[in-house]
Amino acid sequence: MKPIRLYGVELKRTAVRRVLGGEAVKAVVEELGVSRAQLYRWLERARLNGLDSLRGPGRPRKSEGRVLTPRGGGPPGKGQLAQRRIEELERKVAQQELDLDFFRQALRHVKVRQAAARHGAVPSTRSSRR
Repeated sequence: MKPIRLYGVELKRTAVRRVLGGEAVKAVVEELGVSRAQLYRWLERARLNGLDSLRGPGRPRKSEGRVLTPRGGGPPGKGQLAQRRIEELERKVAQQELDLDFFRQALRHVKVRQAAARHGAVPSTRSSRR
């Protein structure tokens, strides 16, 4: 089993710049010691999202956001990227609405039990026995 190699962001950007500058992929691969497939993945990511989308090893921070890639066809235009971002935000809003509904119901349930306890009633709970 081959060990996993981790590449820094500067190495990735340098490799991509060299290939985009007209240098042969084979020469860059041999000199830097990266696989051809890996270099092509970096090139594709840079083509779709810019050199800033190339990052170092490790998990991306939430603040970095997702790297957007097209769902099909050629590279996405600004309109397509904006539309996908809108869809992502709409999904988040919908999830937050579901969470709020859940917490509203839980709060109502707690208030009912507190009111019953204030009036001397024994708060009812379900029996754990079946």
